[in-house]
Amino acid sequence: MKKSNTTLTNSNKERASILGSKASVTVEAALTIPIFLFAILSLVYLLEMQSIRTSIRAAAQSAAKTAAEDVVTLPAVNIIKLKSDIVNNIGAERIERSILSGVSSGIRCGKTYMSILTGEIYVTVEYSVRLPFPKFSNLTAKFKETMKVKGWNGYTKREGNSEEDQVVYITDHALVYHENYQCTYLQLSVQFIPASQLSTIRNEDGGRYHKCEKCVHGDTMAGVYVTNTGGKYHNSLNCSGLKRTVHAVKKSEVSMLGGCSRCSK
Repeated sequence: MKKSNTTLTNSNKERASILGSKASVTVEAALTIPIFLFAILSLVYLLEMQSIRTSIRAAAQSAAKTAAEDVVTLPAVNIIKLKSDIVNNIGAERIERSILSGVSSGIRCGKTYMSILTGEIYVTVEYSVRLPFPKFSNLTAKFKETMKVKGWNGYTKREGNSEEDQVVYITDHALVYHENYQCTYLQLSVQFIPASQLSTIRNEDGGRYHKCEKCVHGDTMAGVYVTNTGGKYHNSLNCSGLKRTVHAVKKSEVSMLGGCSRCSK
C-alpha cells in the first residue's frame, strides 16, 4: 500500500508539471502574439509614413518648378494652384487611401512666399499623418517639407554667339524686341491697392485706371490690382489682363522690329 501511494503521488506531480508547462506556454503566447502583431503594424505604418513623405516631397518639388515658371507672367506665387499641382502629382486616389490626416485638405501651403528682392520662391508644405493607436483616433504626427527655387527669368546670353543668334524677348503683340528679360515693359509690377484710392492714384504715364472688362463686373471689391504701366484695375489676380506671355526668340527672327528704348542698344 505504501508503494501504491508513492506511485500515485509521483503521477500527480507529473500531471501537475505538464499542466503547469502548458499554462506557461499559453501565458507566453497571450503576451507575445499581441506584441508581435503590434510590431508588424508599427513597421507597416513606418513604411507607409516614409512613403507618403517621399511622395509629398517629390510632388512639392515638381509643383515648385512649375510655380517658378509661372512667375514669368505674374510675379507672385499662386498658393491654390501650388497645392492643386501637389495633389495632382501624388494622385487623388493615392492620397485617399493613405494615412494622411485630412487627406488632400490636410496638405497646407499657406506659408509659401516669393521674395521680390531675390526672385526666389520659398515653398513650405505642412501636413500630418495618423498614428496607429485606436484609443487615440486624433493622435497624429506633424511634418513639414521646405525647399527653395529660383523664379525663371529667361535665358542667359552665351558668350561667343553672333548678334544674329542673340536671344531677345517679345510679347504676343510686340512692336519692339527686348534684350533684357527684366525690362519693366515685360515685367508687370502688380500691386494691391484699396478701391477708395482709385480716384487719386495714377499710372506711370500719369493716366487714371479704368475697370477691366474681363474681371470687374458691377462694383469693385475692397481692393483691386493694378500695374505701374497699365490703365486698368482688376478684381482677380488671375485675370488674363494681368498676364503677359513672353517669347524668347533669335534676334534674326524679329529683324523687322525695333529695339526697346529702355533695354536695347
